[in-house]
Parts: sequence; C-alpha cells; structure tokens
Amino acid sequence: MALAMFALTACSDFLDQPADERTEIKITSEADEDKVVMLLNTAYPTANYAWVAELSSDNLTDNQCPHLPSNPNDKQIKTHYNYASYAKWQDEIFRFEPAASAVVDDYDSPGSVWSQLWGSVATCNYALKAIDEWEAQGHTLSSKLLAARAEAKLLRAYSHFIAANLFCPAYKDSVANKSVIGLPYVTEPETKLVQSYDRGNLADLYKNIQADLEDGLKHVSEINYGVAGKYHFNVNAAHAFAARFYLYIRNYEKVIEHADAVLGTSDERTAKMLLDYSSFEGCTYLEDFSRKWQDPKAVNNLMLVCTNSILMRMAFGYRYSYAGEKCQETMMVRSNSPMWSGYICPPQSIVNGSLFSNSSHDYGFFSSKIGEEFEYSDKIAGIGYPHVVQRAFTCANLLLERAEAKIMTGQYAEGAKDIMLYWNSAYDSFCEKDKLAYSKYVKPLTEENLVAYYSKDGTPNSFKDWSFTTCVSDSFKVKSEAVVYMNCLNDMRRYETAFEGLRFFDLKRWGMPYKHDIGLDATEYKMESNSPKRALELPWETLASGMESSRPEVKEDPATRRMTLNPSSFIYKPAKK
Repeated sequence: MALAMFALTACSDFLDQPADERTEIKITSEADEDKVVMLLNTAYPTANYAWVAELSSDNLTDNQCPHLPSNPNDKQIKTHYNYASYAKWQDEIFRFEPAASAVVDDYDSPGSVWSQLWGSVATCNYALKAIDEWEAQGHTLSSKLLAARAEAKLLRAYSHFIAANLFCPAYKDSVANKSVIGLPYVTEPETKLVQSYDRGNLADLYKNIQADLEDGLKHVSEINYGVAGKYHFNVNAAHAFAARFYLYIRNYEKVIEHADAVLGTSDERTAKMLLDYSSFEGCTYLEDFSRKWQDPKAVNNLMLVCTNSILMRMAFGYRYSYAGEKCQETMMVRSNSPMWSGYICPPQSIVNGSLFSNSSHDYGFFSSKIGEEFEYSDKIAGIGYPHVVQRAFTCANLLLERAEAKIMTGQYAEGAKDIMLYWNSAYDSFCEKDKLAYSKYVKPLTEENLVAYYSKDGTPNSFKDWSFTTCVSDSFKVKSEAVVYMNCLNDMRRYETAFEGLRFFDLKRWGMPYKHDIGLDATEYKMESNSPKRALELPWETLASGMESSRPEVKEDPATRRMTLNPSSFIYKPAKK
C-alpha cells in the first residue's frame, strides 16, 4: 500500500508539470527576453520540401522508362534500368497522385514537410503571444524584442508561403483567388488537443502572408543572432523573401525594389554578391564541395535552413533521378550552346557535379550542393541523424528573380543584362587554374547570342509563345517581345534551382504544361496548365482529422486508414562513401 501511495504521489507530481513548456513562456522582466529569442532558434522548419517538389516537377527521369542517355557522346539508343524506388510514396507522387503510403515520420515526405511547417508556425505564435502580452502590460518593447517579433512574423509568413506553394493551387489574381481553396492562416497558439480549421481561400491566405511580411520588414534586425545570422531571417534574407513573394503575386516593381536593396544597382556591386567559384579551388571530397555550397560565410548565401533529410541519398542510384533527356534540359548538357563548346557545361565540373555515364549505362547527375552532414547519436552503433543544409535564399536566385521582373515590365535590355551578369560572372570568378582549363570552352553570353539561341526551334526550355500563363489568370500575359527573354530565363532558373524544389513552384505559377513518362511502356501522365493536381494533396493524417482535400478527384476516405509508424526512420546510418 505504501509503495502504491508513493507511486500515485510521484505520478501526480509528473502530471503537474506542463506537457510543453513553451505554453508557459512569459516575459516578466528584461531577463526573460532571451527566452523568446532562444525559442525562435527552434522555430525554423527542419523538414526539407525539395525532393517532394522535384518529384512533382519536370526535372526527373523514371529510369525504368526507356530514355536516351544523358551523355550526347553515348549511342543515342533508348534503354532503361531497373533501379528500385526509394519508397512507394515517391511512385505515387511521380504519378501525380496523393502520397497515400507515406506517413508523417518518413524523411522528406509530404507529411513530414506539412508537420514541420505548422510546427514552425506554432512556435512563432508562442513567441509572438509572449511579446504581445508584455507590450499589453504597458511595457515599451526593447530593440531585442522588436527584432524577435519581426523574425517571428517573417518566419510565420515564410512557413505559410511554402505550404501555399506546395499544397494549394497557383496564385491567380486578387479577384479569382477568392474562389480558390487556400490554407488556414494560424495566428494563435493551439490550446486544444484537436483543433479544427477552415481552409479558407487563397486571397485571404496571401493577404495575411503579405501583412506579416511587411510588418516583419519594418523592424527586422540582426542584433539577436551573434555569429549565426545566416540561419535566421537577417535583413538581406527578409528582402529576398519579399522579392520572391512579390514575384509570385506579380507585383514586379516591388520585386525590383527589394532585390536592389540586397544586390545594389551597379554590375560591379552585384557581381560581388554572387557565388564565388574560386572558393571551390582545393576541394577534393564531396564534403569539401558541399560545405562550400552551404557555407554561411559565402556572400551568395542569404539564409540557410538546417533540415533533417536524406535528399542526397534519394537523388542518386534510385528510380527517379537527373538522367537522360531531362538531365540535358535541366543541367544544360548540350553541344550547340552559345555559352560553351563541347557538351558539358563547365560549371558542372567545378562544383563537383558530374554525369555518371559509362558507355550505355546512365546513372544520372548528382550535385554536391545537397551534400549531407551526419550527426551521430551513437558512434559505436554507427547511427544518428542525416542533415542537409537548405539554401532558402541566394543572391544568384534573387538576381534571376529581378531579371524576370524587368522582363515582365518591358525592360528587356535590363533583364538581359541581369541574366548575362548571372552567367558571365561565374567564369569571371574562376580561380586562375580553372580559367586556364576552361578558357577554350567558355564563351561569354551576349544579348545577341541570347536572342539567337532562345528564339531557335528545338532549344530546350523554349516556347514560341507563353500563352499558357493565361490559364493561370487572364491578366497574366507574356508579350511576344518578351518570349525570347523568358525562354532564356526559364533555362537559367531551371539550372540554378536544380535539386532545390523551386522548379515546381515556377511550373505552377507560370501554368507551364509538362508530363512524366513512366514505366517500360512509357505511360504518359500529363500535367495540364489548370490541373488541380498542381496542388499536392494534404497528408492523409490531416485529411483524417477533417481538413478539406485540395483535389476533388480524391475518393478514398482517409479516416478509414490506420496510422502506422516506421521506427527505422527515427535513426539512420551514414551514407556509404
């Protein structure tokens, strides 16, 4: 009886403790301000959306489907390879179907991305509530709390923005969006075990994202970050986010304004902000190259997010990869380019990216920019957690976003100037050894050869017109004079954002049609400009809780499914060298 009484007392003491101490965060003095700042360190989403988006884009080849080799020097005979899928849910997504076999704890799955995005929002809301309560008591917010509130609002907007571009239809226009399904914009901490939300419409979702973004920009500061500023919403990252947001809603003047705030307006200043390819000199191993890509000291990197991800492992040696014609289109493996002679684009070699081709064997392309860092939880057992540092915003991508804004406002020469700066500055920053090695292959991109190449029939990523944008909105029109420049921009953006998932966002916001050829019989799965499948389906666990589906064609009742966990996904062994 005494033991029982002791057990009950101990149990009672345990239950008296809050289940989540974040719900108890309160600022009672200036000494508590650091608690809010430290809480925001945990607020960044740790799931990586890149592979889900890559599978949903036009970048990957099904190796089981007959295709030509990536290497133009190989015999141009269609063949296929029986590489296994990494997971069944990846087959489902590649067929543009809901990932019905995935669970929330699967690395890089839609469920893990969804869970982490809303976890990020929840953490931001706890921080904002503590700050708001302190201010409501009549206290003037310190510069530390003003910066923390700005960071929380920017991050809350960013997490909703990524969720919108994955799980919602494309942004149309301010009027049409009112009848397009959106997502809830969550601004309060959850206090119930099960909280129901109405998805609302896309107009309200983007309106709320914009409000948080603009509010965050007012007081964004780097005073709380110390030496880890690139892992937070610093000032430049906030402007880069603003530029991307306004590009997606087609407010082009704002895009240019925020891009200029980071890149400046002179070519000399902008070139210094781009990737310095000479930094790769002396790199030997994959880890060396990866750390240069993901280096927080690199001026090109504006914001980095450390994710729990096996992206690097899934991208090579499995059924879906950068291979065949898709690799040629994405990675510019061409023999008729005005920018180089030969068929392999020189930048591929200097970033330790190469085509793994041998005769008729085509293994695809791999980039070291998604290299993995492994965190050991038990070195003796050889297990732990894989991490991939995601480059959320870079100057190179920002420059191409500014180029698009200029092209769409009729500033064709200025847009071409930005594109040429993006490409030509790469060679200019080569170390002397690489310049000597590549000087006979590389040619500068000029507006003359840009126009000639991207107006020619058969040039990859090029179209005679961009009328598909009107399927997104009647107001979204690309003028005939802009087509050649948009073709070039499309080519450059596809190359620049490879392995990062942003290609899927571009395809969606432009309404660009594409398809996947799957299996030995090359079954064609089309993605039309206005297809509801452009919105990824919500995880089935979320649908089971009662949230409305993104896709009306879904027939299965997810509530009848049994939730299962995959314990093996909680621990991982490092990738083999």
